[in-house]
Amino acid sequence: MSEQVDDAARRIPEASVARLPLYLRALSSLAEAGRTTVSSEALAAAAGVNSAKVRKDLSHLGSYGTRGVGYEVDELVQHISSALGLTRRRSVVLVGVGNLGHALAGYGGFASRGFWIAGLLDADRSRVGETIAGVVVRHMDDLDEVVRAGDVSIGVIATPARAAQEVCDRLVAAGVTSILNFAPAVLQVPDGVDLRKVDLSIELQILSFHEQRKSGIPA
Repeated sequence: MSEQVDDAARRIPEASVARLPLYLRALSSLAEAGRTTVSSEALAAAAGVNSAKVRKDLSHLGSYGTRGVGYEVDELVQHISSALGLTRRRSVVLVGVGNLGHALAGYGGFASRGFWIAGLLDADRSRVGETIAGVVVRHMDDLDEVVRAGDVSIGVIATPARAAQEVCDRLVAAGVTSILNFAPAVLQVPDGVDLRKVDLSIELQILSFHEQRKSGIPA
């Protein structure tokens, strides 16, 4: 069964994969509101995409809905969760517990979405021993042990830019195969390691561009 799920997941285009979490979030809200079915149009509106993309994306999961009824919310949640690998708990290690890292470590949404913070690490020994959301901060020297003990596959980098590549290299060497980078730095990873970047300053600059365009001020 797991091989069938893996094969199906490999056939889903990357653009569709990027939208699946949006659908899952919208479906979770609908379920909390007591909805049992949803049309592609309603799901599209809730997720912020168009209905044609919803139907195409969900067809990759083998979910086509029922004419006049739509999709079963609970069933669709299960399909998407399986495709995203959320039917098993994923262990995460977070490196860097400064202001941003501290906030990320305290975010309560990880557990509800199937992620477990297996370790918080920092190179600053003055932070070691601090407890954040029930997890004790450990020194970077303990990285290998934390990854091994927690069966960690995902690493989150929230360090200053100057330290990010070294931390990335150490995560990869420890066996981490997926990395989410919040540091303002371009990182290099070997084949077989997935890397995603979240840069808040870039997103703000893009919004600034749109604000300037709306104001009519020439670029």
